[in-house]
Amino acid sequence: MSAGHQEQEAGMISPGETIGILGGGQLGRMIALAAAQLGYRCHIYAPESDSIAADVAAAFTRGSYDDEAALAAFAEGCAVVTYEFENVAAPPLAAILPHAPLHPPARALEVAQDRVNEKSFVEALGGRPAPWAQVDSRADLDAALARIGAPGILKTRRDGYDGKGQWRIMDASAAEAIELPGKPLIYEGFVTFFGEFSVILVRGIDGEIRFWDSAENVHEAGILARSTVPAPPAIVAQVPEARALAAKVAEALDYVGVLTLEFFATADGPVFNEMAPRVHNSGHWTTEGALTSQFENHVRAICGLPLGSTALAARGAVMDNLIGDAAHDWAAILSDPANHLHLYGKAAARPGRKMGHVTRLVL
Repeated sequence: MSAGHQEQEAGMISPGETIGILGGGQLGRMIALAAAQLGYRCHIYAPESDSIAADVAAAFTRGSYDDEAALAAFAEGCAVVTYEFENVAAPPLAAILPHAPLHPPARALEVAQDRVNEKSFVEALGGRPAPWAQVDSRADLDAALARIGAPGILKTRRDGYDGKGQWRIMDASAAEAIELPGKPLIYEGFVTFFGEFSVILVRGIDGEIRFWDSAENVHEAGILARSTVPAPPAIVAQVPEARALAAKVAEALDYVGVLTLEFFATADGPVFNEMAPRVHNSGHWTTEGALTSQFENHVRAICGLPLGSTALAARGAVMDNLIGDAAHDWAAILSDPANHLHLYGKAAARPGRKMGHVTRLVL
């Protein structure tokens, strides 16, 4: 048996093969760049005609996420398929499996893309989310407010991100002015916290798990503005408990790839906020700040390769998102030779749109 066949027997996908990526945004772009470094080709599948991920990939298919025939045709040319976007309907992805493995598994999408499923799943593993209630009617909202109280946030169960699909309710009377959107909702009570942080892990096909240092995350208008490693000592003290939960989630899902869980740091310990079954904005610092980036280790994991070290490459790192017009300051950013600039190639700099990020190492 040849060495190549032995690698395939062991679950390894050799450089030169094609990785399929569902989603055409900046995360797919950065996965494709990391894959190219390891000698892989990438094929992007997305419904949009303009794809910043396709700009750096070998092939692009425009198709709907629920078009099973198109998904099957796409997967036929791929050695493995992954995704950069969790709001992809899980059932149609079954069309991929006869042709290529899907990592992470569709089960991770089913859990993460519905906030009620997500919180129930995490609670069953011993995690502690914010107080919450399922809301399908005005009566449900009234009952949730009576039980949980205000302030709180009313959210769509699916599809919301970066503050979209959310309504802050500062007191019960404010809820009366909200016109319910006719979608399944969830109400979450506010958590008193002194910091926010994320746990990002990579799990290989063989079950090995490695963690990156947890970043302290600062949000502005519901959008991540800055991630800093190392986090303050009070947050670092809560990381082991949060990591234990993240590992349970990964094991329960038989997860392969990079997984992110976000937490509030509170006086009573870490409170689970949400999970993302993919590489994550709060891990962008790892491209320069870790010995192996989240993007490279995601490729390594889904291809069955040995995982790279997640250790810090410097004393620390700071990552700032470039939102909207902030990306136009690229010349000033580059005037500081310590800055590492990443622009995503998006055409229009709209308010609230992530256009890029800049990382600085603490040496």
